Amino acid sequence: MTHAPPIADAAVRGTAVLKPRRARPFFARHPWVLDSAIGRVDAVQEDGAALDGAVIDVTTSRGEFVGRGIYNSRSRIRIRLYTFDPDEALDEHFWRGRLESAIDTRRLCGLPETSDGAARLVFSEADGLSGLIVDRYADYLVVHPTALACASRLDLLVEHLTDLMSPRGVVLRVDSALSQLEGCELSGDLLWGEVPEGPLVIREHGIGYQVDLTGGQKTGAYLDQRDNRRQSARYMAERRVLDMFCYTGGFALSASMLGSAASVLAVDSSRKAIETARANSQLNGVGNVEFEVGSGFETLDRLVGSGERFDAVVLDPPKFASGRRKLDDALRAYHRLNRQAVSLLPPGGVLVTCSCSGSVTPDDFLAMLAGVSQQTGRDIQVLESRGASPDHPVRVSCLENEYLKCFICRVQ
Repeated sequence: MTHAPPIADAAVRGTAVLKPRRARPFFARHPWVLDSAIGRVDAVQEDGAALDGAVIDVTTSRGEFVGRGIYNSRSRIRIRLYTFDPDEALDEHFWRGRLESAIDTRRLCGLPETSDGAARLVFSEADGLSGLIVDRYADYLVVHPTALACASRLDLLVEHLTDLMSPRGVVLRVDSALSQLEGCELSGDLLWGEVPEGPLVIREHGIGYQVDLTGGQKTGAYLDQRDNRRQSARYMAERRVLDMFCYTGGFALSASMLGSAASVLAVDSSRKAIETARANSQLNGVGNVEFEVGSGFETLDRLVGSGERFDAVVLDPPKFASGRRKLDDALRAYHRLNRQAVSLLPPGGVLVTCSCSGSVTPDDFLAMLAGVSQQTGRDIQVLESRGASPDHPVRVSCLENEYLKCFICRVQ
């Protein structure tokens, strides 16, 4: 297991002075100080360079205290701010307090619902812990550091997490591309305790799912769609359902078991995901869901071309835009998908359409649906506009956390 170099103390090692008129977002408590906002860095070190991973203060060009955070010369987010109180040290007490607050938030939400359930315990900026994601799967924790600031304090964070949660094991998940951007080399491995033998089974709304803590997507499952799976199932009774980009069968099994769908066709491009989805179907004794390996666009084209009809279609594609520069391409892809889906629905059909691209705003997505309505000559009514489950809260000072959109629609 490879960790970023550990940072042992909370001493302030330097000061970053903002350019004139660049402090407003941080007085509004936004945690990201980009390199373009910094005028200069006055470091304590003899070599004049701030130590990556060390604590640093941020001031205005006039010397007013703005916030205290952690520096990384290799990231475009040069400083991640963790406190706006000049008297608060980023010491061991601070990190434990933030973890306790995050866990208390999930208890307030009643999550996880059962001892064998799953929930996100820490959601980065939303919990004042920029660069840290922690998910609970039954008796196990999965830790995903997305910034050097938290990667360099991994041992300390895991120590507090094990004390607060008493898990059987703590697993590290790593996004290699993100680690490279942050300049911290990490390898996925066991951090503490034990790894479950074979697939771990968790339960969501009474449905069992096999989870691969070390090799699945995200940290093992798409926990952000938990409540959307249950809510969309309310519209599926006696319907023939198409679930595109089904991954391990969440929407499909929910439609069958919670929504009493007549039948479900579930499609995903990943053969491994479809194998797990079939195993989940067998685990729950479901017999009316058919799983198929296939590309999203190509499968929809084939179904439309063959004259197929479904009473409900679920679209939960992967992220199409990693930033605003890719927005136009993403919206064209969403338009094509939703146009195909609408073509498969009869009047009165249900469309559940999702986007996990944070750069696509709800207004962007609704405008795209308006374009689909115009081109197909079909009226689209939005019945519900939804986001992520409450274990993925949104901090109003950092709306970048509000990435997931789920619209439940009726197509006339």
